[in-house]
Amino acid sequence: MAQRPQRIVLKFGSGILATKRGVGLSRPQIARLAREVGALVRAGHQCIIVSSGAVAAGLATLGLEARPKQLAAKQACAAVGQSQLMHIYASAFARQGLAVAQLLLTHNDLDSRTRHDNARNTLAHLMTSGNVVPIINENDSVAVEELNFGDNDRLSAEVAILVKADLLVILTSVDGLLNATGQVVPLVRDFAEVAPLVRDDKGRLSTGGMVTKLQAAQLAVKAGIPVAIVSGRRAGLLANIVAGKRVGTYFPTR
Repeated sequence: MAQRPQRIVLKFGSGILATKRGVGLSRPQIARLAREVGALVRAGHQCIIVSSGAVAAGLATLGLEARPKQLAAKQACAAVGQSQLMHIYASAFARQGLAVAQLLLTHNDLDSRTRHDNARNTLAHLMTSGNVVPIINENDSVAVEELNFGDNDRLSAEVAILVKADLLVILTSVDGLLNATGQVVPLVRDFAEVAPLVRDDKGRLSTGGMVTKLQAAQLAVKAGIPVAIVSGRRAGLLANIVAGKRVGTYFPTR
């Protein structure tokens, strides 16, 4: 029996897009993610990517060996790296017969009724094309919230709500929410129950952490959108999630 076409928001964090050193982007990794997204699109699903990675892409160009602490330096890296990020995405998706569209948003864009409607209408039009994958990032050159804290986790939930997604998938550098013994918690129905498991730490290449991912999941679930938090480093998981298989940590809406 064929799967019902779904509208899926996919969040790709810096930790799964950057090289192991964190300076520059991993083209093989992005190519693999593009292949998996391309397969979903060919199966009839609508996919929207919320992507971090602009700062990591800009580090090498500016001669930096690590993510800077100063805000202006981070914004400069993002300004340089955003075009590089999109170029790599465009090349990877072109090999899948797909085009990409760039949208740079801020939380103020989604709070403003006019800009909210404009963003929603633009995405709706792009998704009707059938061969374009919208790629959204925070406008890091002028906005600072996700740049300093969040790694686009909250933005991915807001985008999922904006487009009335059927599913939000947050891909990260771990296998999901882990319990006290390091095992993945497969299903979360009560956010209060798992809150004590979440520590305010993050990967070396990320600006978010499980705290912001859990907050994003709670925001999306409250709006009626199920969420999965899974490893972005393991191949084949996207197809399994969309097929309804239990992978990573799943947050149902009821």
